[in-house]
Amino acid sequence: MNKGMIKVSVLYTNIEDKSFDMDYYCNTHIPMVKELLGDALKGATVEKGLGGAFTGSKASYIAMGNMYYNSIKEFQTAFGPNAKQIMDDLPNFTDIEPVVQISEVLI
Repeated sequence: MNKGMIKVSVLYTNIEDKSFDMDYYCNTHIPMVKELLGDALKGATVEKGLGGAFTGSKASYIAMGNMYYNSIKEFQTAFGPNAKQIMDDLPNFTDIEPVVQISEVLI
């Protein structure tokens, strides 16, 4: 991604006794989000947590979704009208409350 882009990260904490369906997330939820957000969405990645800093330690996050936009305004304009539909799909793949962070790409 290019310097100055906006990155919206959605992180799912790796909590014992919580569930996360990676197959549904990658093959159903993310394609739906891409379709709803259209051309405003410049790129998206999904990461699966494998471990922590020390051998044998668990990953802090079971999954992370990242979306890239040219500006915060483009994100807000695309996401706002679709927020309910996107958020209503969460129970189909997880019972984890997502953590969202909006960042600017520097390098």
